Parts: sequence; C-alpha cells; structure tokens
Amino acid sequence: MNCSIVSVFPELYTPFLSTGILRKAIQKNMLTFDIHSFFEYVDKKERIDAPTFGPGPGMLIKPEVVENFITNQEEKCGRSVRIFFSPHGQVVNQHILKKIIQQATPLNHMLFVAARYEGIDARVEDEYADFILSVGQFVAMGGDLPAMLCVEALTRLIPGVLGNEESVKNDSFQTALVDYPEFTHPVVWHEKEVPEIIRSGDHEKIRNWRLLQATKRTVKHHFNWLRQQPLSKEIKSKINNVMPKHYIGLLHNDIVVDHNGRVGHTSITSTDIHDIARSARTYNIEHYFLISELVDQQKIAQVLLDFWQEGSGVDYNNNRHQALQHVSVIDTLDAVLENIERNAEKKPLIVVTSARMLENNEIPTLSYDDHEILWESGRPILLLFGTGKGISEKIIKRADFMLEPVVGLSEFNHLSVRSAVAIILDRLLGLHKQTIEK
Repeated sequence: MNCSIVSVFPELYTPFLSTGILRKAIQKNMLTFDIHSFFEYVDKKERIDAPTFGPGPGMLIKPEVVENFITNQEEKCGRSVRIFFSPHGQVVNQHILKKIIQQATPLNHMLFVAARYEGIDARVEDEYADFILSVGQFVAMGGDLPAMLCVEALTRLIPGVLGNEESVKNDSFQTALVDYPEFTHPVVWHEKEVPEIIRSGDHEKIRNWRLLQATKRTVKHHFNWLRQQPLSKEIKSKINNVMPKHYIGLLHNDIVVDHNGRVGHTSITSTDIHDIARSARTYNIEHYFLISELVDQQKIAQVLLDFWQEGSGVDYNNNRHQALQHVSVIDTLDAVLENIERNAEKKPLIVVTSARMLENNEIPTLSYDDHEILWESGRPILLLFGTGKGISEKIIKRADFMLEPVVGLSEFNHLSVRSAVAIILDRLLGLHKQTIEK
C-alpha cells in the first residue's frame, strides 16, 4: 500500500515511521510512505497560506498548494483515496476505517492531507476529499497527530501487516463489543488473582466468561457504540443480563394541575396505560407502575388490567397481554420504591423527566448519552413521568437525576406523556443501527 502525506512539518513523521510494526511493514515493502512539505508546491519565498475572506482571524492553506500535491502524487502512484482532517469531519470509528481500506485496496494508494492554521479552503475539500475525518470533538494544533492515529489504525487492517491476523479479528470495535480483560503471570499480583475460570482450560467456559466481561465493559463505557451495531440474540441476552433494570412510574399524585402551580391529582387514562405499556415492553422495562392515591381511579385501572392480564383479553390479543402483564397500580411513590428495592435488593435511583428546566435546579441533569454516569452504581433505575402539567417540585427534589427535556426545533413543547415516554425510552435505551454506506 502506498501512502502519500503532506504536512507543514514533514519531519514529525521520521520517528513515527521508524519504530514498531510500521517500520517492519516498510522494511518488508508492504507499506511505502512518501512524505512531503506543503512548501514544495509553491515557488521559492511564496507563502503556502493566505488570509480567510470575511471577518475573523486565521490563515488558510491555498487551494493550488493542495491541488499541486495531489496531482503530483497521483501521477506517480495512481488515483488515491484522499483523506483530509478537520474538526468538522466525520468522527472516525472502526466502520469508517474499514470502508477506507475497502476503497483503497484496489487502488493501492492512500493520500493524507494534514493541514495546519485554520485549515484548508473549503473548495478543495469539495473538489478532492473522499473522507474528511475528525478524531474527536476537540481541536488539535493541526492534522498531523490525527493523520498518524489514522495511519496506525488503517494499516492494522491491511492483511499481513500484523503478524497474527487474529489480533485484528479480536480487537475492540471490530464487532459490537470492546475487548475482554486479559491476564498474564504472576497469578497473584498485589493480592489480585487471575480469575480461576481463565486458568481452568475449559474453552467453552472461558469463551462465555470473556463474552460476559466484554459485554459488561461495552455496556458500561461504550453503550452508544453498542446500540449502533447489529446484535445477535446471544449478545442481546447478555446485555439484558448486565444492564441495570429499568422501571417506569407514571405519577397521578403530586402533579401540577393548573397554570398557577396548584398541586393535586390527575385521572388514569386507558390510552396512557396501553401505549406506555407497549413502549415499556419494547424497551425491556422491568415494570410499569401507575401511581394514584385515588381509590376509584385504582379500581377502574385494575378492572382494565385484570381483563388483559388474566381475563379473556389474554386470548383475544396476546400481544396486548404481553405488554400489560408487567403493569400494576400502586398508591404512592414510596410504595414503588419499596417494591423495587424488595425485588432488586438495591435501592433504585430516581430519574425525573420534565418538559421544562427548573430555576435554581440542584438536581444533576443528564443527557441521553450519559449512560455511564447513570449506570455506574449498578442500582436499578426508576424513570418517573408526570401527567397534567408535570411533576411537582416536591417530588423532583427527591430525584437523583433529571433528564434533559425532549425538545425539537420549534418553540412548541406540549407532547403527551405517552409520546414523551416513547421518545425518552428510545433515546436512552433504543438500538440505533448505523448506516455506513452513504
């Protein structure tokens, strides 16, 4: 594979390419690197950059400089996959790297443009870039370190570069899961012992243990990666086993009932029971509690639940039966907390939702990507939803966390509670398989 790189500081690449696996691959003629300076593509004493048009600081590398480099290298080595680097680019992941290698393999040429200053004229990216990559949501001094990171990650995927191809197959992010923990001698170090099962010699037990540990790591630290991958039934089962149990509580007590902030009770509705139960079943919610102190409301709701849980509704519509079999009516939030703690043997975290952010709110607010914070204690999660005009401040103050409100691009913000539940469950727990080919 031929690799062409242009940089303001080409000398950075000398030590980088002189060590480790890259050096060995170069010595075996599996990789060639042709490193150039932007200054080679301008006349002597001519600048490679120019001020950006419009207000604002900074200099941009001029279009013709990049054009001259690309033209020169592709005349020597043929058409390349052209890779640029910028904070506005796609955040690189293993899928994107595989796609680059697939496109580069028949061409046998990858070209990297490592810019500096404020970057490159946007017209050059439009004209030439096959990929514009970002290595994270931060800004470095230039594109050289991102280029080096991607060179290392890409060349690992070229057959033969690594001595053991199994190393690539078992890498983190090659599949849905990151790697499992590994151990070596001594068996006991600092009073920590290598797990006995790893030393047992039972390959099937070791495989299952490794799969479980990899799942735990991925769920805890990389759930957003995991949820974008195709998942087998075995992996889904493991995920459900290691993920904290989630519960839903729909409050009809301690609810704001008018624009003056008056707190009272709301009625249980059949639509909320059915629709939220179906959402809860879809996202593997352990139990859905309808919370109301009003005895008449409890009785009405229980009649409906009895029909679907035990009555003729079981045979009439079994899907509806499955959705409603984990729903119950309970009188207070304290009773819900006691129920969960009794069954899960751990006190639940209370996570409240609201269509509005409270002034001077002291409750930590989480985004829908903050799974690691939410799940780090291993405690069950009670997602608490309000009816009427929302949960009272008294109840909100009991919460451990508050989720960000569900908002769109308009100023209208009056979702029904059943719609809000469905959106929140999908944002928090849904699988969002990533489309790679675009």
